[in-house]
Amino acid sequence: MTVYLVGAGPGDPGLLTVRAAEVLARAEVVLHDRLSSAALLDLAPAAAERIDVGKRPGGPVDQEAINELLVARGRAGHCVVRLKGGDPFVFGRGGEEALALLRAGVAFEVVPGVSAAVAAPAYAGVPLTHRGLSTSFTVLTGHREHGADRPTDWEALGRAGGTIVVLMGVAHRDSFVPRLMAGGLAPDTPVLAVRWGTRPDQRSLRTTLAALPHADLEPPVTIVIGPVAGLDLAWFERRPLFGRTVVVTRAPHQAAALSGLLRAAGADVVEVATIAVAEPSDAGSGLRAAAARAASYDWVVFTSANAVTRFTACLHDARGFGTARLAAIGPGTAEALARRGLVADLVPDRFVAESLLDAFPDPPTPGAAVLLPRASTGRSVLPDGLRARGWRVDVVEAYRTDPVTPPASLLARAAAADAVAFASASSVTGYVAAAGPAGAPPVVACIGPVTAAAAAAAGLTVSATAAEATLDGLVAAVVEALRLVR
Repeated sequence: MTVYLVGAGPGDPGLLTVRAAEVLARAEVVLHDRLSSAALLDLAPAAAERIDVGKRPGGPVDQEAINELLVARGRAGHCVVRLKGGDPFVFGRGGEEALALLRAGVAFEVVPGVSAAVAAPAYAGVPLTHRGLSTSFTVLTGHREHGADRPTDWEALGRAGGTIVVLMGVAHRDSFVPRLMAGGLAPDTPVLAVRWGTRPDQRSLRTTLAALPHADLEPPVTIVIGPVAGLDLAWFERRPLFGRTVVVTRAPHQAAALSGLLRAAGADVVEVATIAVAEPSDAGSGLRAAAARAASYDWVVFTSANAVTRFTACLHDARGFGTARLAAIGPGTAEALARRGLVADLVPDRFVAESLLDAFPDPPTPGAAVLLPRASTGRSVLPDGLRARGWRVDVVEAYRTDPVTPPASLLARAAAADAVAFASASSVTGYVAAAGPAGAPPVVACIGPVTAAAAAAAGLTVSATAAEATLDGLVAAVVEALRLVR
């Protein structure tokens, strides 16, 4: 087997390379540093062994022990991923690990990662090279060298021109700054200092070379010195939810879509699963029987993507619907059908049961039938309304939503957030059951009127309801609500 020396990138999990995700997906052992995003470890199989070998500031740096562990696990025939922040060969001591593996005869592969030296300035809006300002850049560590053949010639760097990027330099800036100025850099040379670059808590500070030693900085910081640091092409910190924390309460398999949209808008996301989608109470026998006779119905009506997933899994293929027409309560449900090669014949203008009922046709003949696969608990508006219109309606349990009790530490993080985004009434019920109304953040946003009504009934004050009952609409509601409370 192979040992993979993998760069995890600077912090934003979206900067992980495709190759890195591939090898993580089949890892049997993951040796990892103190990663800024624990979500990266979730890309490894659940059964993979995860070993924290992160070095702590001020503690012993036992690189030799890490090398020996890599060799031992590699020789044992495991698929080993050594997951390192940034790039493994840029101040990551990946070269030492590769040498140890090479000498031991253990096969290895290096998977480069995005270095903070490049990513942090980019996320802060500063290019390392720019026509008319800089045609080169130098990356170096601010740590004092131990065992280096030749110490850093800071004066020469000051004379050389170009952009200087210093990693791990906060503690030693009072040493190298005077030497750079002695080499010829002007005291008013622009400087950019980026803390936690690419993360939701990124902070950028702009100063000058002379003022850098006195700037209020705490590591980890990437320092950029040179004329390019005077540019301000900021984008990351200008996103509408930057610096805000939003809670997502969807079931784990559904959280990614909403979390991704919120992160794209700049938010730090806390995922608190308060419900889990479970098998029907009859273990699915009723659903399978209903699916077997789907072709006998005039319409099959879906009120959630979960119902689509569960129902279509009981069919061999789309022919199981026969001539039955399909209705979807909203675009998310219609999209779930589309992913299975099915087109919804009816999607109402407003994505609630009342609108679907208004848009639904009258029965063509007496006894015409509708099949409604849905959650075990649901509103009676749609089935009762269809029956009142003359339809025969069969409701079948497609799934259950069971409550989940999150850890107290996670609920505490959620309570300290800026907002919570509820995408269903069941998630409201689950969250309030776990945290109580007082455990909700100050801003409560809901995907639609039904969810908002559930939140109000649970004792929450609803700050915003999405104008369109979609995930995009919910994110827009969060953005607007938080804009008003800045």
